[in-house]
Parts: sequence; structure tokens; C-alpha cells
Amino acid sequence: MMHTDLIDQDDLLGHLRALGFSIPAEATADEACAKVVGGLNEPNARALRGMVEDMYKGGATILPAVRQAIDKQLLPALAQFQQRG
Repeated sequence: MMHTDLIDQDDLLGHLRALGFSIPAEATADEACAKVVGGLNEPNARALRGMVEDMYKGGATILPAVRQAIDKQLLPALAQFQQRG
């Protein structure tokens, strides 16, 4: 039997909390990403960028709701933050 590593909503929330973001336990992936982008600064933008790169380059499968939240919330916010800097 083959086991596939998955990144689900709980994994995403755990990664965000590990970076120091305060994410409510009941938050969805989309809500968590929206909360995170509201307070971007240089250190946490760098950390988020690294987290996203690791997730996308790793071998794990990112569940659709998590990928959508990252693609629609985090990536555009990180791109805007980089342009401002």
C-alpha cells in the first residue's frame, strides 16, 4: 500500500501557528490566510514565502481547499508586499 503525504487545513493552520501567527482553532484555510495577510511585515512575509515554497516544492499533495486559499490569499499578498518593498 502506498501512503501519500497530504497537506490539509489542519497542517496549514499548524504551519501558520509555528510561524507565530495567532489563528483560531475553528478557522478555515481561507480565513486563516486572510487573517495572516492583514498584518504582513518583512520578517513574516519572508517566513510565509519560505513556507509556501517548501509546501509547493515538497512531495506532499496539497488538498484543493488549502491550495486555493494559498493561491488566492497568500500569493497575491506576498507579491504585493514584495513590490512595495
